[in-house]
Amino acid sequence: MTAAPDDLAATARTALACLDLTSLADGHDTAGGEAEVEALCARAIGPAGRGATAAVCVWPRLAAFARARLPAGIAVAAVANFPDGGRDIDRAVRDTRAIVDAGAQEVDVVLPYRDLAAAPALLAAVRRACEGLVLKVILETGELPDEAAIDLACRIALDAGADFLKTSTGKRPVSATPAAAARLLAAIAGDDRARHRVGFKPAGGIRTVADAAVYIGLTAQALGAGAVGPRRFRIGASGLLADIEAVLEGTHRHEPGTGPGTPY
Repeated sequence: MTAAPDDLAATARTALACLDLTSLADGHDTAGGEAEVEALCARAIGPAGRGATAAVCVWPRLAAFARARLPAGIAVAAVANFPDGGRDIDRAVRDTRAIVDAGAQEVDVVLPYRDLAAAPALLAAVRRACEGLVLKVILETGELPDEAAIDLACRIALDAGADFLKTSTGKRPVSATPAAAARLLAAIAGDDRARHRVGFKPAGGIRTVADAAVYIGLTAQALGAGAVGPRRFRIGASGLLADIEAVLEGTHRHEPGTGPGTPY
């Protein structure tokens, strides 16, 4: 069933308000990166009347550049221990301190998903290094072998003081999926300390408003409709904004079969 235009527009507005517009392409030099981020910031602000995104998400070395080009109402997020999720605590802390020093508001850190035993110490060090900032922990669910591993990763992140559980870096073959999202949301909802505080961020492969609607619905179902806002729900995407704008401008064309559905 195709959503009614009014429903699709409402979903597009929600997705826009919760969007972390992302620029994490590999291999840019500083000049090229700055040009890309400057364009990204302009798109995040948008034309008058469209509404702005929640945040932009960039490499740590570009966080200060982004912060200087955005109004206070749009947060700057930057990535740590990204994208490989290694076990090097010193590297993760260096990334995090660079983000703090740049004046960013949010840290998206990759949990050591290949070695969950190393994750508690690394996340604790990152949490100490960015006290007062929003901490989103990327679990890379598409690389975890089974539901038990996903549940353990969630537990480690929540115990470390995560403010958001995030599915993916978007750099692996499997990124956000509804099945993984449901698992992360269940972990948040099932934790007395987290269910009214911690947020959820699907990331990777979310390209259409229809894709976003799946995750909006799952979040509302698990955490309540009040959780569907930028304080507790984000979408990590670089391509979604084009479809949001098409819906809001009335130029959107429905394409069947675009919704997410890849298993873990």
